Amino acid sequence: MKVLIVDDEPPARDRLRELLGRLPDHEPCGEAGNGADALRLAANLQPDIVLLDIQMPGLDGLEIARRLATLPHPPALIFVTAYSEHALDAFDTHAVAYLLKPVRLERLEQALISASRLNRAQLTSLTAEREETGRTHLRARLGQRLELIPLADVYYFQADQKYVVVRHRHGEALIEETLKTLERELGNRVIRTHRNALAMVAQIAGLEKTTDESTRLIFQEIPDRLEVSRRHLPAVRKCLKLL
Repeated sequence: MKVLIVDDEPPARDRLRELLGRLPDHEPCGEAGNGADALRLAANLQPDIVLLDIQMPGLDGLEIARRLATLPHPPALIFVTAYSEHALDAFDTHAVAYLLKPVRLERLEQALISASRLNRAQLTSLTAEREETGRTHLRARLGQRLELIPLADVYYFQADQKYVVVRHRHGEALIEETLKTLERELGNRVIRTHRNALAMVAQIAGLEKTTDESTRLIFQEIPDRLEVSRRHLPAVRKCLKLL
């Protein structure tokens, strides 16, 4: 995978180049210290991935990211910065990952693997798909990293104090959005099963009764069971009849 490094600080570029040299499946194809050079190199070199700082003179990283998204073959974006407060804005530009400096090799490698999962066709259609069908990914915090989880991989959401746990195809993750916000934004793609839980309708396999006469939702592909409250049971049954 070809990687373009964009950072206005030479030591930061040196560090990223050195880390990439230790990862056999990725190689730097160019470096830029400002936005104009970054856009020119991206258009000419067509990198698969761009490692992008946010705070730079002239065009900042967020604006660069928005312009890169308009290229005929947009690269996957990984933000590398010292400032965590830009994380949500970064993911609004469809960044694949967000790394805080100083970057560690294992975190960079994980982010590059995530970026490599997206082929060029997926990257090209990501913005258009979001405009047409609504959100396609969730922003999840994994330690100090933030990553994108495709909604197509999500089974259900469950509130846990001030966070929401997302159960997805590859495990669990925490997000900082509320169930109410998710329910409003995702609309009929989710169904409320309990005051503390939402299920993705496309992933539901059916209902089952337990020995204590409570009702549980069962899912395709995973053994998890999600409680359905008496209050929400009629709506869930009606939803399943329409599937």
